[in-house]
Amino acid sequence: MPVLVITGTGTEVGKTVVTAAVAAAALAGGRSVAVLKAAQTGVGPDEAGDAREVARLAGDVTVAEVARFPEPLAPGTAARRAGRAPVHPPQVAEAAAKLATEHDLVLVEGAGGLLVRFDAAGGTLADVAGLLGAPVLVVTSAGLGTLNTTELTARELRSRGLELPGLVIGSWPGSPDLAARCNLADLPNVSGAPLLGAVPAGAGSLPPAGFRSAARHWLAPPLEGTWDADTFAEVHGP
Repeated sequence: MPVLVITGTGTEVGKTVVTAAVAAAALAGGRSVAVLKAAQTGVGPDEAGDAREVARLAGDVTVAEVARFPEPLAPGTAARRAGRAPVHPPQVAEAAAKLATEHDLVLVEGAGGLLVRFDAAGGTLADVAGLLGAPVLVVTSAGLGTLNTTELTARELRSRGLELPGLVIGSWPGSPDLAARCNLADLPNVSGAPLLGAVPAGAGSLPPAGFRSAARHWLAPPLEGTWDADTFAEVHGP
């Protein structure tokens, strides 16, 4: 099944922009792409959510949401406070599987980190990946503090028997500090997974045409890009 689940080590690490970059690279390679947001929070009924932002940046992708809730909270909490039915992992998996019958690639973007709860039973994006048998790409931050959250996320994935193909740094700073430069070697070490890209800070503010032409240069070949981890580390490492 051509599904890739995309999670982050926390909030505001660049999941949506990385999802857009992966989508843009796949589109450039001639593949049809769908983007499914498992649970969109913090937006009103007529506002553009993360899936729509991916389409704005990446281009001609199919966008879908399982549910949305108005307050910017964990999906389970947001659903409860809104008095609405929560999202359950089988719903997300079913929606992704249906999209996969019609597209070459389906990107399932989570909310926050891997274990953010969707419902009172403790369902998470990890459960969605398990139901789909899909690999999970982890988006992480560049600087101080990222090693702990990245290693914990990688350990949880492996404890569940889920595939971790690699990591993408969601916002590589224009002037990286020593911690960020050292993390180019330390992130693969603590996670046991390769770096598969680094998206520059502010990439989401680029004009869509510029974003699409640059996306493949931010991602490694397994994500249909041209980025090379060793070359990047030689230029930016300590």
